[in-house]
Amino acid sequence: MISTITTLPEIQAGIEAVEKLMLTQADEYNGDLKSALSLLLSSGGKRIRPRIILLLGSILNANQETLIILASAIELLHTATLVHDDLIDGAVLRRGVATLNSKWSAAATVLTGDFIFASAANLAAKTNSVEVMKVFSTTLMTIVNGEVNQLFNSRCNTSKADYYQRIYAKTASLFEAATHTTSILSPVSALDRDRMRRYGYELGMAFQIVDDVLDYSGEQSVVGKPVGGDLRQGLVTLPMLYFIDSNPNNDGVKELLQGKCLDNDETIDNLIHSIVASSAIEQSINEAEQFAKRALDLISDLPASPHKDELVYLTETSIVRKK
Repeated sequence: MISTITTLPEIQAGIEAVEKLMLTQADEYNGDLKSALSLLLSSGGKRIRPRIILLLGSILNANQETLIILASAIELLHTATLVHDDLIDGAVLRRGVATLNSKWSAAATVLTGDFIFASAANLAAKTNSVEVMKVFSTTLMTIVNGEVNQLFNSRCNTSKADYYQRIYAKTASLFEAATHTTSILSPVSALDRDRMRRYGYELGMAFQIVDDVLDYSGEQSVVGKPVGGDLRQGLVTLPMLYFIDSNPNNDGVKELLQGKCLDNDETIDNLIHSIVASSAIEQSINEAEQFAKRALDLISDLPASPHKDELVYLTETSIVRKK
């Protein structure tokens, strides 16, 4: 059983500093940009990537002020991707709150996302590390490439390889960037840098798989979006892939295996109900647990400290959350 843990005061203070720094990025620009950024940052979120950066950086003896700058850059990059994601998906809610694109035109939404991307890059540059900027830019390219692939290649695609590539680009690449850049800013060996990079990758994969499970098994009021939304958009995620393996004769499965997208609401509703009632959910959670276990193994040799305890707790709870 996973025990509870209280956030360390210095980490909470760091998160508050990150929030403040992110909010100030639009201070000298158009008032609507400032309002939009304030709305986006106040709409919730666990700030898991900044917490990882602050915890891991403290363990690895990185400069605290630089860590706050890095954490702000990574979280703003994440925020910018959400702005564009919601527009692309036509989402009207995120975490139960109206999205920016539900209130603004597509042009205004895109420009706001662009501004936040630029703000994130500006902060990343303030770490004064060329290596950090290389990781940052490569990660942004990976995320955008993943979105393009999702638009043109991933709809109704039942390939597991496509699924893993998609969730890496969507989520795990940013976790990987968070831990990798933190280690770059720390006085550690190249071997340890690679180990911390891999820690972020494993944790990010686990995190997204749980998100995909919650898309089927979570409550709309908690998840903040319609249950089964991925399948309704033609995105085949891990629970569906496990269900396909065990139920090749299901009518909906047959259509997907023939390369067809499901467009009948009743068929989709029945399929979602069948997936939830099957072993596919448990199988997906088991796979998320394996990713999380590998993540924990990669940080097991870090020196014992309250910061490590909290980092371990954060990693463990990434697979038991209810979103």
